[in-house]
Amino acid sequence: MSDLVAAGLDMTFPMPDGDSVHALKDVSFTLKQGELLSVLGPSGCGKTTLLNLIAGFLLPTSGSLSLGGEEINGPGVNRGMVFQQGALFEWLTVAENVDFGLRMKGIKKKQTRGKVEEWLEIVGLQGFGDTPTYQLSGGMQQRVALARCLINDPDLILMDEPLGALDALTREKMQSLVLKIWKETGKTIMIITHSVEEALLLGERLFVMAPRPGRLHKEYHLPFAEWGLQQDLRDVKAEAEFGTNRDEILSMIWNMEEEIMGGNA
Repeated sequence: MSDLVAAGLDMTFPMPDGDSVHALKDVSFTLKQGELLSVLGPSGCGKTTLLNLIAGFLLPTSGSLSLGGEEINGPGVNRGMVFQQGALFEWLTVAENVDFGLRMKGIKKKQTRGKVEEWLEIVGLQGFGDTPTYQLSGGMQQRVALARCLINDPDLILMDEPLGALDALTREKMQSLVLKIWKETGKTIMIITHSVEEALLLGERLFVMAPRPGRLHKEYHLPFAEWGLQQDLRDVKAEAEFGTNRDEILSMIWNMEEEIMGGNA
């Protein structure tokens, strides 16, 4: 089983003036294979730092991370990343972007063509393989980024504000697509977001993080991701249970922000 295990993670960044920033403190959790986790919290709570540690872009000051029993000490093919802006090669075609990772492994283009077409169909971009990427809308580019990540068959998919730059309607469509991919592939997915509604919709588990230093403040186990596979997402958001959780988390984060502002006053 490719479980992600975080044990006692601490992260401190040294500052030029000799001081330091304590970004994360004693973060511990286990994310089971196939789970869908969303993480949110106020600015400065260490969400992106945590994601970068799991991606292997940073090494913790103390504590440990492992995936499938193997220690994470750098980037690896068992983890795929989807960024807010997609980080695509805009001068390449859609198909060339999607099969980039496979070609870096030395797999010839004629061998990747079928897999590229398969993933383009899954993300709703069938027929766009020869289209220059720069011609696509923001939402379509994020679909390319998802296909490029998934075609490499990672055990864990990490998403850093992947839908934050999209308009409301496109964002809703992409949320449905993320749920569809999660259910159909059985992949483990971790999503960082600033949107409480998005965190509720895209997390069967949800972590609320608190800042200064960043730590896990509260965990929720939620039904809304499963509901979203059967219902229109707008109907899910209209449910009383959804509203109750949304209001509770908004108040929680608001109070954290007030505490931060009061501490800086």
